[in-house]
Amino acid sequence: MHELIRDITFSILFAWVLGLAGHFFRQPLILAYLVAGFVIGPYGMGWVKSQESISTISELGLIFMLFMIGLEIDLKKIIRAGRVILFAAGGQLIGACVLGVAFFLAIGLSLGAGKFDALYLTVACALSSTVIIVKVLYEKRELDTLPGRITLGVLVLQDIFAILFLAVQPSLADLQISIVLLSIGRVGLLVATAMILSRFVLPKIFHQIARSPELVMLGALAWCFLIGEVAERLHLSREMGSLVAGVSLSTFPYALDVTAKVTTLRDFFITLFFVALGMTIPIPNSSTIWLALVIAAFTVVSRILTTFLPLYFMKQGLRASLLPALNLAQISEFSLVIIQTGIVAGHITAQTSSAASFAFVILAVLSTFVIMRSDPITRWAIGALKRIGFLDLDQAHIADADHEGGHGTARRIVILGFFRAASALLSEIERKNASLLEQISVVDFNPNVFRTLTARGIHVIYGDISNIDTLLHAGVGKAEIIILSVPDSLLKGANNEKLVRHVRSMNPNAKIISTADLLADVSDIYAAGADYVTVTRLTDAAELYRVIDAADQGLLEEKRAEMDDLLSERREVLP
Repeated sequence: MHELIRDITFSILFAWVLGLAGHFFRQPLILAYLVAGFVIGPYGMGWVKSQESISTISELGLIFMLFMIGLEIDLKKIIRAGRVILFAAGGQLIGACVLGVAFFLAIGLSLGAGKFDALYLTVACALSSTVIIVKVLYEKRELDTLPGRITLGVLVLQDIFAILFLAVQPSLADLQISIVLLSIGRVGLLVATAMILSRFVLPKIFHQIARSPELVMLGALAWCFLIGEVAERLHLSREMGSLVAGVSLSTFPYALDVTAKVTTLRDFFITLFFVALGMTIPIPNSSTIWLALVIAAFTVVSRILTTFLPLYFMKQGLRASLLPALNLAQISEFSLVIIQTGIVAGHITAQTSSAASFAFVILAVLSTFVIMRSDPITRWAIGALKRIGFLDLDQAHIADADHEGGHGTARRIVILGFFRAASALLSEIERKNASLLEQISVVDFNPNVFRTLTARGIHVIYGDISNIDTLLHAGVGKAEIIILSVPDSLLKGANNEKLVRHVRSMNPNAKIISTADLLADVSDIYAAGADYVTVTRLTDAAELYRVIDAADQGLLEEKRAEMDDLLSERREVLP
């Protein structure tokens, strides 16, 4: 016991020190934890040598990690997932598995006779890192963009795939149809039991203890370990049980409260898991490094093939097809969990596990760099793809514009970039002066916007508003009114000040209406050549004041009825 406490002390201390270094150099904390484990583990400084300590730390961390992953799986989002996300995720998972098995068998890894290195690596390479992707996309404010939503949808379905693999993983050595069906039946029984209890029993209990944070946290932990123990009795695994426990809690009313209460404890044990995982990584030899590089290269190439191509053939455009492929091009922390279960079960060799861990580290670093710079990378890639024959959604319209002569048909009003403010503007014009729609041209590279506006008969050009060719084909030089309604936080490759300056140089006589995120930006945008600058939060504040005034006068119900009538009349492109 004293040895375990000492080992945990070393683990937390070095995780914190190297975590600070990782934060300073803007690297994933998971990478810092793995390095910390390697440094203090038996293959590093040797300060933690006990295999029992490493195993205990790893199992506790794994149980909590899977419990929290389960809590974050939103079943409602899966049900509501659109056709694009479902086909993209299906194409990515099926394609990655087919390519993975063929590739890893071709390079000589085993599949059968009790060894399943090729299969485990295939599954590991099919999964992407939720932690890295969500963190970086959140920092870039791209979670609510079309590529961001596609990426998140694929991640959720990847988690479901991992759950199914964990269900049959204990029976791989004697994989028969009857055994597989029995395993799935046990998982079904476990899931049904957990869902019924979380639907009809847990809400009543948690309602009684909702005002006691300690009991909420203890209740969540008790639920996690209870379902884990039930899973163990069903000849599954405690880890599998903790995942199901999390998924079952994700649907009940107190899930958000539970997640908030257990987050600190989760971070503690997840840290321990990755530190313990780092302890198992030996000093690599040349063959391990070579295999890690092969795994990393295969992951990137397979992700491009299995994510980009399905989206491209579903006519999502080159940009919306490339960005999810770049976002997903790494190995998941869940992959390390699966590899670890393979080691425990004796299904894979230590060299395969070490190579997978090194590949995770390589891709974690590279992927963070690539996602942060995905916009210039995508612009370069789109040009290269067009040169080798790939068609984007804009090319047919460019041909039409050239056929009509010059740079296309000039419109009186050009809207550069299309997000919610522009969507609301078009709805307002449609409601008050529908004939004006014939004089409007919209420029954006969202394929859903392109298709929806085209179907409504509105002139739309698919393209990047920061590209001069796009602006020329949009007829910016002949427009009377040019509107820039997308905030700087969502613009790619430019900001409103630069766009206004660029547009003004192309059209000295147009009335340019722009938007500003910050009050300090307003004067700069005017100086760049804008005729009018909107600050959305000021109009929002005015509306909120009117609502407060209505509440003070006892007229809030009437104000709400007025808003409900307004909402019922609107038919926006972006809801």
